[in-house]
Amino acid sequence: MNNSPFIYLRGLRHVEHTVFSVANGQKYYWDNQFNKQIAYSSGQQVKRSIIEAMNQPFAVITFNWEIDKKGKAGMKEPHSPCDPTFSDQLIGGYMKAESGSLTVKRRSPLSISAMRPLHPLLGGLEGNKEAIVFDRSNRPTHHKVVVSTIDKDGNRVEIPQNELEDWLTSNKRSLGPKYYNNDDSKALTRASGLFVYDIAIDLRTLFCVSTNKLEPELFPEIEQKLRDEGWIEGQNIFGHCLICPKEKRQTIIESLADALINWRITSNQARTFSLMETLAIAISDNANQIAYAIRGELRDDSDRDHPRATPKIDETTTADLFITPIANGYVAGSIGSADALEKAEQKLVDLMLAFDYENQL
Repeated sequence: MNNSPFIYLRGLRHVEHTVFSVANGQKYYWDNQFNKQIAYSSGQQVKRSIIEAMNQPFAVITFNWEIDKKGKAGMKEPHSPCDPTFSDQLIGGYMKAESGSLTVKRRSPLSISAMRPLHPLLGGLEGNKEAIVFDRSNRPTHHKVVVSTIDKDGNRVEIPQNELEDWLTSNKRSLGPKYYNNDDSKALTRASGLFVYDIAIDLRTLFCVSTNKLEPELFPEIEQKLRDEGWIEGQNIFGHCLICPKEKRQTIIESLADALINWRITSNQARTFSLMETLAIAISDNANQIAYAIRGELRDDSDRDHPRATPKIDETTTADLFITPIANGYVAGSIGSADALEKAEQKLVDLMLAFDYENQL
């Protein structure tokens, strides 16, 4: 690799019978070439997973609510301290725009793609939908069953136990501690297959925070805080900046390299968890090379009506490839090593440490 200001990383993972997000069901998009729904995890979700995996102190976020004249509470825009002394702010970026106050914004030095199938034919949504079930009927006397009705005044009231038993007998019904919802709008369609994510790291801004007053990244009091904590006056291609001290850079680099390789989506529920084991990592200063190194190919026996694809890990590219033993189970001919991810992590550490943050011009 040459002294490029960018590091590009592609990770290949095996995803099995899971849901990336459970808030509103599985996220998906439509692939026009192969006419199918494709499951994905958004770049924002991947980014949050990486930041959380850094295991560094988080900045305190203020969640704002406003009660109007009618007494109704509504959520307003949350505010971050916009303080890059916290790793999640330095790496993740921030913005605060409030009426009557200075607007500051820092773009994240990480550009992160959605995690999506390596090829549209190598991953996606499973064909069936799954209803939501909450079942504790194996202990019927331990759990409480509450039945309510709407009275003549429009209020919801609980039906007394004796009236409920009479109603059950007369209507030949039974009730138990089990919840079942087959509403398609709430069904969680599972995702499986081989998925990739891409990350570009801009080393020019990784540890450099602009002091430009025309498009400020810092509040005056935060800028003074950085100076007091030993941040170094410097200049990069974008102008004057403050540079994170070397000792702090070392700590963040080690934590960030580990997170970029070993992050997991843990915001989904227990029943949707997938280990999402890593098959291979490609690292390069050339974006095309990581795309060449880990890719999907249409098979020779494909036709228009029955297209087929196969995964490919190409070691002839100039990208640095790190292949795990699991890859052989999904990519024919791949040979991995048990320490592949540790080597990939160390490669990232070496590349980030080698960049001259203090003498970019």
